[in-house]
Amino acid sequence: MAPIDHSPGNSATPEPDDHDSTPAGNKKRARLIAVGGIVAVVVAAAVAIPLTFGTPAPQPAASSPAATAPTAASSEPAEVGPAVTYYNQAGPPAGSPLENVEPLKVGVSKDLVGTSLNKGLTGISLEATDLGDPDLADTNPTIVKLLQEIDQPVMRFGGNAVDRRFFWTSTGEAVPSGYKGDKARPVRAVGPADLDRVNKLLVAGNAKISLTVDLGHYDPNRAADMVKHASQIFGDRLLSVTVGNEPNGFVFNDVKTDGYSLDQYVRELKDYAKAIYAVAPNVPISGPGAYDQKWWQPFVDADIPQKKILTFHNYPLYSCDGSDPKGSPTMANLMSRLMHDRAADYQKAALKVGQDAGLETWLPETGIAACPGSNETSRTHASALWTADYALNAAQLGITRIGFHSSMQTCKGGPPMSAICSAGAYPDGNGQMSGRANFFGISIVAELEAGKFMKLDSSGGGLAYSYALQNADGSTSVVIVNENDPEKAAQTDVTLNLPGKPLTGTMTQLTGPSYAAEDSTMIDGVTSEPTPLADRATVPGFQYKSATQNFKLTAGTVTVLNFKY
Repeated sequence: MAPIDHSPGNSATPEPDDHDSTPAGNKKRARLIAVGGIVAVVVAAAVAIPLTFGTPAPQPAASSPAATAPTAASSEPAEVGPAVTYYNQAGPPAGSPLENVEPLKVGVSKDLVGTSLNKGLTGISLEATDLGDPDLADTNPTIVKLLQEIDQPVMRFGGNAVDRRFFWTSTGEAVPSGYKGDKARPVRAVGPADLDRVNKLLVAGNAKISLTVDLGHYDPNRAADMVKHASQIFGDRLLSVTVGNEPNGFVFNDVKTDGYSLDQYVRELKDYAKAIYAVAPNVPISGPGAYDQKWWQPFVDADIPQKKILTFHNYPLYSCDGSDPKGSPTMANLMSRLMHDRAADYQKAALKVGQDAGLETWLPETGIAACPGSNETSRTHASALWTADYALNAAQLGITRIGFHSSMQTCKGGPPMSAICSAGAYPDGNGQMSGRANFFGISIVAELEAGKFMKLDSSGGGLAYSYALQNADGSTSVVIVNENDPEKAAQTDVTLNLPGKPLTGTMTQLTGPSYAAEDSTMIDGVTSEPTPLADRATVPGFQYKSATQNFKLTAGTVTVLNFKY
């Protein structure tokens, strides 16, 4: 199987004002939660109870005027809601110094931001050579399950392999001798039978697909033949085709040893687009899939007949050699507000180019860092926190598709930044796929109801980010990404002001014991997707028909709250 493939320095994030960067059906589980410190107890909703975390919530006494009113004479009893099951989140790890966190205040407005979170926002990016991997099949229940757990994802195939070691043939030709690979990164021929197999997987996993064609070996007609077959096989599941992967890096990554210019790219893009349009006119062209901002506008301006989608790549911690200390792949950088803000500024720059031209903007290949090998952020719970916030913030800004670059290789020895990996011996493994910590960051966002982002005011909370969505049924979803250190920070007191008076308030939560913890990230106490919305437990301390809700959140969590009115 093909590994994840990045050259050092690729997909760098420039400083916000640097415009010349340098290279560098679903099966849901219905259950009550009683695992990993998540314990639920049925109680009366309107009764004030202590917020106990990590232990069963005590059964309160029966509601009475004396128990619910501030004084016997000053007010009437609070209205009692129906019986509910309270969610009981795990508390801070034993021995935590419990440094206080400034209380978090969030006020959600009825006004809308103007952007939406749609189903299919988050997906998995793989190497183009992975199209030939027989483990990508509907007969592999582990990969089907992973796709279902990120609810209607896009599988994007591209990566550095497409312009180096990927050979399309619909006639069974031998791979030309000039294609070079190795054991970990083999050359692979792909044909229509492979696309048929992948399409069956897409159907089983309720997924869509985006493809990249080889530009490294200039051949517009071969690319058009691939798109013709892909369009016939995938139908509406084929969302777009990109011509080449990161063409701005061709010279630096030895794809084009005799030089390659932006003007040459535009000429070749037009040649490919013309050939593709002749056989598959309804397939959009997405591009340029570049990490250098100079390449975005020329793609937008290129005169091609197809619908266009602007795409860019971004790995925010790009400084593999440490030349930029703030861009190095360290835990301190990953869990910092600067990381959040720099990523947002880069996304805004791409969105402006796309929006000015009336084009949808995608981020089909991304991750924490493009550096080869492992670093202190790899495979960690912190990567799950970052992934969730990164996806939500990008969507709120206006990006509509995000692909987290991954690999079909083994969990041990394979690319450590990959969201998925295989059991078995390196490099190919046995095809039994599982999700790493960052996969669960993808999943908790993917399982959100589609909705429109709502304006909100937020203050305090330390290193925390809040998002709100107006759902189609009129309910409000609030997501709080609490990136405070779970080994040090006390629970955060949260005051949430809603735009209505809720009848119900439920929650699901991603947790982990520390930033650096590996294989310990869970959602609702298990390593799986969130509990289905209809089966979720109630927010502890939920106040029936109160626009103001007060509760605590443990550090190092992503909490999804849903309120129905």
